Amino acid sequence: MTYFDAMQRVFELAKMGAGYVSPNPLVGAVILKNGEIISEGYHQKFGEPHAEVVAIRNLKETDLSGTTLVVNLEPCCHQGKTPPCTDLIISRNISRVVIGMQDPNPLIAGKGIKILRDAGIEVISGILEDEAKWLNRFFIKHITKGIPYIVAKVAQSLDGKIATIGGDSKWISSEESRIMVHKMRSEIDAILVGRNTVDTDNPELTVRAVEGRNPVRVILDSNLSINLNANVLKDCNDTKTIICTSRNVLNTDKAKILESSGIQIQAVNTNSDGKIDLQKCLKLLLDNYKIASILVEGGTEVLSSFLKAKLIDELHIFLAPIIIGKGKGTFDSININKVSDSYKLLLKSAELSAQDLHLIYLQE
Repeated sequence: MTYFDAMQRVFELAKMGAGYVSPNPLVGAVILKNGEIISEGYHQKFGEPHAEVVAIRNLKETDLSGTTLVVNLEPCCHQGKTPPCTDLIISRNISRVVIGMQDPNPLIAGKGIKILRDAGIEVISGILEDEAKWLNRFFIKHITKGIPYIVAKVAQSLDGKIATIGGDSKWISSEESRIMVHKMRSEIDAILVGRNTVDTDNPELTVRAVEGRNPVRVILDSNLSINLNANVLKDCNDTKTIICTSRNVLNTDKAKILESSGIQIQAVNTNSDGKIDLQKCLKLLLDNYKIASILVEGGTEVLSSFLKAKLIDELHIFLAPIIIGKGKGTFDSININKVSDSYKLLLKSAELSAQDLHLIYLQE
């Protein structure tokens, strides 16, 4: 087995922790001896042992001389919720460590590699590095930029409509596409919509079509005018719901009613137009709630606001083979006079989802 083959298996293992390890990275590990995997592990849950530790502890041998540890992210070398992985690797006499990418966390950032090399362990870094970075794009974004990674999702017609002129949007995309979105929800920290979407669609914003945990529900509502009977305000003991609103409604009776029912009310600074300052909102969500990734499923206004603020890292468009004509456009709140001033994105992939075309774009 080559190191590239082993790293592919590591990626498969790492993905098994999706939805459970955040804000930590997704990490898998395998141990090779004579070119064959003799142990493997992955980081299963935030606060629990790291992938390297799981893989090493699976083996009864205390002396692992002649073995190679393959891991997608540089082993940690600092004391956090768990001890440094580098200490265990050194103590078990592992001969070689093969790494996908260096850890961008300033507490590590090459220090783990140096410690291993200083201990006489051969270190090979950069194996399938681009794939390793894509796997942990959520982690890289929040650890280097201080705000969550933003994935925006849109189901639209061929002519760019997300609803008819009367507001009907069920269902533009196929069942297969909707299942895919539920899978995305289960692997991301939070799902965000605006109050208009709550009023129009009355969504639950939970995971239903697949197995997995529910993301935190985040509602942007600067005036706290949300309907108290909305579905997103139910089952708050099981699914955390946060309403981001302006400071001037914090002490209102409605705010107290919401808080008494288990809703988290988060005050956020507003812009000159009275709208939530998205940059500050995202930073608060990461700092106060450890939300490192967000799926934006809002309507025209919210999607347009995120695009205008250049906060969309990854845009998923499920393009359905239908034409609606007059209706609500995906980004109708954006007004561009010149094509040269348009927002430019990079196409990452395009594949069929039943009869829909699933397009993934990245911010340029």
